[in-house]
Amino acid sequence: MVKSNADILYFLGIGGIGMSALARYFLRQGCEIHGYDLTPTPLTRQLELEGMKIHYEENLQLIPAAVKRVIYTPAIPASHKELLYFKEQGIELIKRAQVLGELSNELVTIAVAGSHGKTSVTALIAHLLKTASLPVLAFIGGISKNINGNFWTDDKPEFMVVEADEFDRSLLRLQPDIAVVTSMDADHLDIYETEDQLKEVYLQFVHKLGDSGKLVVQEKLSALRNEPVQKWVYGLGKEALIRAEQIEVKEGKIVFDVFRENTLLTHIRMQIPGLHYVENALAAFAVGLVLNIDVAVIRQALESFTGVQRRFDIRFQRENCVFIDDYAHHPEELKATIKAVRMLFPNQKLSVVFQPHLYSRTRDFAAGFAEALSLADEVFLLDIYPAREMPIPGITSKMIFDQIQAEEKHLFGKAELLNHLRSYKPQLLVSMGAGDIGLMVNNIEQILCT
Repeated sequence: MVKSNADILYFLGIGGIGMSALARYFLRQGCEIHGYDLTPTPLTRQLELEGMKIHYEENLQLIPAAVKRVIYTPAIPASHKELLYFKEQGIELIKRAQVLGELSNELVTIAVAGSHGKTSVTALIAHLLKTASLPVLAFIGGISKNINGNFWTDDKPEFMVVEADEFDRSLLRLQPDIAVVTSMDADHLDIYETEDQLKEVYLQFVHKLGDSGKLVVQEKLSALRNEPVQKWVYGLGKEALIRAEQIEVKEGKIVFDVFRENTLLTHIRMQIPGLHYVENALAAFAVGLVLNIDVAVIRQALESFTGVQRRFDIRFQRENCVFIDDYAHHPEELKATIKAVRMLFPNQKLSVVFQPHLYSRTRDFAAGFAEALSLADEVFLLDIYPAREMPIPGITSKMIFDQIQAEEKHLFGKAELLNHLRSYKPQLLVSMGAGDIGLMVNNIEQILCT
């Protein structure tokens, strides 16, 4: 799409995790990068240090006159002043997903889709290809600790690893050679009217593989397991072609064997606990087999993977206090995280902070959130983070709060939570959510450390 080093690109919503990775790609290509985002964050500050010019107000005077192309995220509201200006001026507007789609036509593309797990699996696969010395371009929906970023490229990449985002049907822009589907639970019902519509989009995504493509699919996804493509089925059950056995926790690590017809590898020691991370590892393992990577190299990659920020991110661990942060924002993700914490710390009182993300998701899954949070001993529930949405009348965190069955529960504002933690320091605390709770993590850590 962009060939000249003289190109000036403008990113509308540059602070998003996916948008920032793409901005870094084009900066690496020699482009001059400008952009807008709603608020400064540690990520946008880092982008500025890398040489990008970013502003945080809808101000047409701050847009460079030479801008001819704008890459934008569909999360930007249609009424945004700068978006309207670009449309009025006839300036080329390109969705992020379209750019990724164009890149996927040029490289062997491994695209990771699913309601849950896609960021961790994408990061794992990118780390696997790097470990195997395969030239790779990777766009990750989180900060991979192994590369300290959400973007990686070798000088002459032959493979692209990318998340296939179901939001706004973006995944259908990609042309995958290997498709990974981790889950198909209902989500984004503000975009899809029904769960069946969401599942149909996943089917369309798999159909893009064609005759030569390969599908790596979680065993429970029966609708996709019946598709007439080459399949590698992974999971924890007996129907999985690639499965984990002898799973146990040893010295704070989760240890397991990988089985395919016979045992391939024994005693793999992952640095991130939880059965959901075992499944993530199996998905990456399957991709490694598809690419004919030696199993010893796959082991090395899985065992050296240090995780993704805000994905079961153990911020600190002491004898009398443990703090874990996680991006979980769907009921199934909350359940997986809480169960993983219970597996690792079975005898400690578990306190959970949760910030619901989106009014529509709260409306659609309030009962599911309450059920998941009831697995904790104590719950601190925050107000809804609206993100791109306007308030929906009658939809508040109290919808969840009233249904929580945990022994102790509290409904707090953010400032109230921090004040409470100053006087009451939990033994085992997990913060969860996809909103600005991530910006509170340093404050929580500082309070608990003192």
